[in-house]
Amino acid sequence: MNYLHYVVTTGPRDSVRVHLIGSAANVLVMDDANFQNFTVGQAYQYYGGYYTKTPAIIRPPSPGRWNVVINLGGGAGTVNAVVQVLHL
Repeated sequence: MNYLHYVVTTGPRDSVRVHLIGSAANVLVMDDANFQNFTVGQAYQYYGGYYTKTPAIIRPPSPGRWNVVINLGGGAGTVNAVVQVLHL
């Protein structure tokens, strides 16, 4: 499974901004337990989805450590990303 992985730490009002470079892609924000499930092919929950326009801005439901995963979902193409935390 090919994917990009970033770890960010957010505050109570922060959002995660992902600027996609290349193809449209899935942008998934998840906690550590769900990321572990993702990596082993088990069911997982996430915030975000499939983005065809950039930037993707996702606000996690609580402050803390978050895994940001970008993948093509089995589709063709290439993607890179710039991930930032927006402090609001």
